[in-house]
Order: sequence, then structure tokens, then C-alpha cells
Amino acid sequence: MQERISEIAPYLEAHVPGFRGPVTDIAKTAQGQSNPTFILTTPTGRYVLRRKPEGELLKSAHAVDREFRVLSALRGTGVPVPEALHLCEDDSVLGTMFYVMTFVEGRTWVDPRLKDESNETRAAVYDSMNATLAALHSVDVDAVGLSDYGPPGNYFERQVARWTKQYRASETETLKPMEDLIAWLDAQTPPEGPARLVHGDWRIDNLLFDGAGRVNAVLDWELSTLGHPLADLGSQIMQWQLPPGAEGRGLMGVDRAALGLPSDTEYAERYAARAGLAEVPDLDYPVAFAFFRMAAIIQGVKKRALDGNASNPEAGLKMGAYVPMFAQAALARLA
Repeated sequence: MQERISEIAPYLEAHVPGFRGPVTDIAKTAQGQSNPTFILTTPTGRYVLRRKPEGELLKSAHAVDREFRVLSALRGTGVPVPEALHLCEDDSVLGTMFYVMTFVEGRTWVDPRLKDESNETRAAVYDSMNATLAALHSVDVDAVGLSDYGPPGNYFERQVARWTKQYRASETETLKPMEDLIAWLDAQTPPEGPARLVHGDWRIDNLLFDGAGRVNAVLDWELSTLGHPLADLGSQIMQWQLPPGAEGRGLMGVDRAALGLPSDTEYAERYAARAGLAEVPDLDYPVAFAFFRMAAIIQGVKKRALDGNASNPEAGLKMGAYVPMFAQAALARLA
């Protein structure tokens, strides 16, 4: 695939303003299990190319065209994003649909403890994450042309149905914790909330930060849609319930106060104040749903690894072992 990318400079010169070849270096990013992502170095600067994976894919998954649309819509809003430069829907160019966006300088972390940083930096990073999330949920979707970006109806109801279908399509064995969690989510669907633009995978490693700890780019919009804003907040808090380290990337058992990090409650309180909510909402359902969706996603990664289509097969199989653990963690919160 990298050889094919190196050969598309003439195409990009014709479709990306200011682009000039040749592509002198191609670096595949460590992130991007779902949609492989590459940093292209050229005489006119660096660009980012993000494409669908190869092989047979689940319907509606890996929607790089939706990513391109939302990036384009958010330019000029209070949500910092890279500039979307070109979407290629012609599979003959690279074998799959892809898009190109600007490269944004910034720092990112996969470990939410920010181990090598000062308490002051940690506090700034977490406060900026919180403020950017509230800004995202305040975007006027009509004004930016995204009023049809998601279907009508109860967000959680349709999301549970969607991810249950995705999970069934990639299911490799029957897992009782997943069956129990699906049944609970179906039975406890909360009332429909306000339709807001939601990111769908809000966590620290999908954000870039400047030297002062402020968010300067929000990445990985594949799961974005119109929906309930508490889904994003629940997704981030879900991540923190996982073990710390390279695999869990969570804050389980961490003395947050000693590191200058907010508790779940403090973070939710800040968000509620910024979002204009009268009180801190109950997050049990959003967190449980976030566990379920992530389990369904990594089940898909596992299935692609078994089929030989994963971006990183070894990592995909390793991730697959977490499916029952995610379901069990959700059930434990609800007990």
C-alpha cells in the first residue's frame, strides 16, 4: 500500500491546492487501527492521508467520507480540526476511498496519566479537553450544514441497534457478558435527548495539544453523528475505568488528586457548567453503552485480524481478548 501511495503524487497535484511531489517519505501512524493513516512528506510540506482498510468491510463502517464532511463543516468553529483538502471516492486511485488533510503539529498522549508532565500541564490538558467537548456540543448543526448528519429518533436506541448488528456480523463466539449487556441496554434506553454533533470516540489519544496544553486538533471522526452529547462524556469516563498502561490506557487505581487530575465527578461537573446543564447528569447508561460499543468495535478488529484484513493483525488479535472484559466492566458498574 505504501508503494501505491508513493505513486499518487500526480493525482494529488491535480486535486490538492498547492501540493507538489514527489512524496519523499511515508510514515504510518501508530493510531488508526480502523482507518489506516499515513503522514506524507513532500517538498511543499507534510500532509495526512487517511483511507479505508482493504478487504471486505462491514456496511457503513470505515466511513472516511463522513470524516471528510465533518472536518470540512467544522472549519472556523470553536472546534479545532485539520483542514480537509480532498476526498477521493475513486477506488482505482489507491484501491480504497481516502482523503487528505493538513498535518497539524501537536502533542498527544495514549496514557491519560501524562506521566512525564507537571501537575500544571496535566490540569491544563484536562481542562482543555473538557472545554473543547462542551464547545463541540454547542455547535449549531444547522449553521454548519450538518442538520442531516444523523438519522432522527432516539440516539441511544439506534446506536445500540447499530452496534449490536455490527457485533453480530463479526461475532466469533457466544459471550454471556455481551448478551447480558445487550439485553440491559435494550431494556433501559433513556429518553431522547437534544440532537448535538457528537464525536463518537472522545479520548485523549484522539486529540492534539499545543505547548500550553490546549487542544489544537480533534482527530478520528469516523464515529461522529448527531446524537446525545452524554455519549461523548460517557465514552471518556469509560476509558478512565480501564487499567493504566499501554493497553488499558485508563486511570483505574490512580491517585488522581496527587497528579492534578480531576475525578469523574469533577470532570462531569465542569462539563455540566460549560454546557449549561442544571445538574450533573446520571452517566450510568452512557458509560455502559460506551463499554458495549468499544467491545463491538474491537470484536470487528479481531474478526478482520482473523480474516487477514487488519491494519495490524497481531494487535487486532490482542485487542480481541478485551471484548468480554469490556462487557463485564459495564455490568459491574450497573450492579
